[in-house]
Amino acid sequence: MKIGLIDVDGHNFPNLALMKISAYHKAKGDSVEFVQFWGHYDRVYKSKVFTFTRDVEYSFFAPEIYSGGTGYNSDAVLPNEIEIMTPDYSLYPQYDYALGYLTRGCPRNCPFCIVGEKEGYKSVTVSSVDKIWKGQKEIKLLDPNLTASVDCMHLLRSLRKTNALIDFTQGLDIRFLNNEMIELLKTMRIKRFHFAYDRLVDSKTIEQNLINFRDKTGYHKPSHNNVTVYVLVNYETSLAEDLYRLQFIRKLGFQPYVMIYNKHDLIKGKSIYFKLQRWVNNPPFFWKYSDFEAYLKAYQLRRCV
Repeated sequence: MKIGLIDVDGHNFPNLALMKISAYHKAKGDSVEFVQFWGHYDRVYKSKVFTFTRDVEYSFFAPEIYSGGTGYNSDAVLPNEIEIMTPDYSLYPQYDYALGYLTRGCPRNCPFCIVGEKEGYKSVTVSSVDKIWKGQKEIKLLDPNLTASVDCMHLLRSLRKTNALIDFTQGLDIRFLNNEMIELLKTMRIKRFHFAYDRLVDSKTIEQNLINFRDKTGYHKPSHNNVTVYVLVNYETSLAEDLYRLQFIRKLGFQPYVMIYNKHDLIKGKSIYFKLQRWVNNPPFFWKYSDFEAYLKAYQLRRCV
């Protein structure tokens, strides 16, 4: 068969589903390529991750067309015989890192997140390091909550053995991070630590564990550039509560990163949240101005000049 692939989101990040589909069909002896204009194919797979990505219209010929990914349907999953495949890294030669999931699912059931509904409300091991890693110098993991898995320590030790640079792209759940995990993480090559402080209902545990992580690792200065803490705004909190979380993170010496809930429903430039995001997500501005009001004042003065 001649198989065509369409990465609807673009090629700014490898599409893992397409990489596994490619590996599956190549193992069967099929030819695989990204769809070419006016190309003829026996089957075409279209995949997108983000719902806001506009669909693409290619002029091609194919009797079978499959569309999948959370951008089309949050319930869409790959058949098991494809899911277990080692990704075809030749599909994206511009990226030289390994990519994949070691675990799926999350027990948190956050209302703003689709992971639990899509993957289950328990962190379950679905793969192994040697299944996704083929000697690359960097491993990017997409796990939604690796630290919630009962196999977490085993998986972390397996990652350490690779001596690769590890990037937990979806972050680590600070609420599960205990001293044993921290000591193991300190012996690994971690690209950057990502945590989240999304909900005030978890404030006590999050704040205690962030302080403990700072004390155990010594990462407490902006110059270290080691820790980012995501902060969800425009969801369940007032602006004052958002500013409280940001200042708490600032005092720890960590870099916050503002994520706006329902960002695409807000009028760009009109919402205070966009101003807040511009201040926080630009580290030189965030560390230059002691608080949001100081940033706003300076910003207004510059606009008047």
